[in-house]
Amino acid sequence: MTRQPHDQFAKQYLKELLEPLGTVEISREIPGETLSIDLIFEPSSEPPTHPSALGLLSQL
Repeated sequence: MTRQPHDQFAKQYLKELLEPLGTVEISREIPGETLSIDLIFEPSSEPPTHPSALGLLSQL
C-alpha cells in the first residue's frame, strides 16, 4: 500500500509503459526480509516487433 497518490500513479504508468516489452510486477514482498520492491521489470527474450512505436523509449 502506498502513502502517496503520485507513487501509485507512477507505478501504474511504468507498468503500462513496460508491459509490451516484458513482465512487470508491482510491490513484491521479499521472503525472509521486511522489505518490498516497488517495481520489477524482466525484459522478454524477443525484442518488440515495432520499436519505433515506442517513441522516445525506443531511442534510449
